[in-house]
Amino acid sequence: MASKSSGKPAAKDQANASERIDQLIAGIADWRGKTLAGLRKVILEADPEIIEEWKWMGSPVWSRDGIIVVGNAHKEKVKLTFSHGASLPDPDKLFNNGFGGKVWRAIDVFEGDEIDERALGNLIRAAVDYNQAKSKKKASVGKK
Repeated sequence: MASKSSGKPAAKDQANASERIDQLIAGIADWRGKTLAGLRKVILEADPEIIEEWKWMGSPVWSRDGIIVVGNAHKEKVKLTFSHGASLPDPDKLFNNGFGGKVWRAIDVFEGDEIDERALGNLIRAAVDYNQAKSKKKASVGKK
């Protein structure tokens, strides 16, 4: 739930979301739990103002000025879905799914895959920049 003043989740809601993500990761005893935990660490380190949310009946979501990425552990993979991935630069070619869509892109991580943490951090920062530019554009249109 967002607080009325800032549009950001209340601190209690954010703490609850982080706890739920902790519980989700702890409940996945195989490689997927460790992988999701590692990806989460990179996401949170990319920008100190990223917030954690819990949406859609059990999906970890990381946001700043809008959704950046959704993380899910599936049967055979861990998926990071970038809500505006099609608009982001991906010079390191991390995206490997979602090319048929016009907006989102995803990174599917399979057992044994190594993720380039530097490249992922850059992609997260690009998503934050995209969201901030989009927010500024909306704000300027609203002032006219």
